[in-house]
Amino acid sequence: MSQMKKGLKLADIEKMQNVVFVDTRGESSFYYGHIPNAVCLSLKEIENFDFEQNKNYVLYCRNESFSKSIAESKNKNNVFYLKGGYTSWIKESYKKLNKNEVQEKAELSIRKKFHKQLFSQFAKGIKEYNLIESGDKIAVCISGGKDSMLMAKLFQEIKKHNKYPFELVFLVMDPGYSKENREIIETNAKMLGVPITVFDTDIFDSVVNIEKSPCYVCARMRRGYLYSKAKELGCNKIALGHHFDDVIETIMLGMLYGAQVQTMMPKLHSSNFEGMELIRPMYLVREEDIIKWRDYNELHFIECACKFTAENDEDPSNVGSKRKKVKQLIRELKAEDPQIEINIFRSVENVNLSTIIAFKDETGEHHFLDNYKNKK
Repeated sequence: MSQMKKGLKLADIEKMQNVVFVDTRGESSFYYGHIPNAVCLSLKEIENFDFEQNKNYVLYCRNESFSKSIAESKNKNNVFYLKGGYTSWIKESYKKLNKNEVQEKAELSIRKKFHKQLFSQFAKGIKEYNLIESGDKIAVCISGGKDSMLMAKLFQEIKKHNKYPFELVFLVMDPGYSKENREIIETNAKMLGVPITVFDTDIFDSVVNIEKSPCYVCARMRRGYLYSKAKELGCNKIALGHHFDDVIETIMLGMLYGAQVQTMMPKLHSSNFEGMELIRPMYLVREEDIIKWRDYNELHFIECACKFTAENDEDPSNVGSKRKKVKQLIRELKAEDPQIEINIFRSVENVNLSTIIAFKDETGEHHFLDNYKNKK
């Protein structure tokens, strides 16, 4: 078969028998979302994989570049790649949904099936950390991923029960998404009944040539733009979709790679935008429950859509980011002890300063020897 015929559209694949989808994006992206019943294989695993003659294998990545190169390198008539990649599959899958029922089902599942796991934890976090106050105008920042889109729906739900007045703006910043990714964000928002306000920036182009820590620079720039736009719209707070798993991963990252004990705070005062606060109302919501809600409602969301992430996700020499490594480590530890996650979370709530060698606060650095002799 010629290389040109290695690429197939979904319409072509649906006519084939014994199709096996092979996800080449890596385990973390596969966990985030994938084609149902697909298998996840690394480049090394693909090289040694036994492609059975009685099956047709369709490889896919984010777009098609990486899976295309692998499929075309295989001298086999039953190995293909999906044209347009995972993004094209998402767009096609939505054509099969009854769009009038999506919003109703998603909202009902928050009230009923996932009330305890999602809404109750969302409300608990807001109350425990005093994240919403009377008169607030909150910019709910939607990146296009599963976490921020669910956060938007939870905000809509809690607004129906609020005991005091507050306003919401559903804010989407386009840092330079591809046309396809922007369409997915807009389609999800429309289907779920989230009235988004979109504004454009050129952040992706600004950080594309940064070699050291481009993700850190990108995140800082994105937050600055969000603060600025939110303040322009009269908001006093921005809400981000970081969840429980993000919190414990940050704790572990600080210890293992930063030599420090720190956490991702549930709320922060902005140091650059006077009068503005950042809140994280998903603080107590587990990622596994977000995924269950997403899959139950047959929803599909984009992961980080910048060129850097896409290229590295599909680069065989890439061993994964530190956060991905920590996520996997926690997953392995949890398999041995289900209490591991909550223990990590509570570790920064139960700090005993008398057993700490040194610590910092707003007054400076402190060492246990400073007052050691006075404690005889």
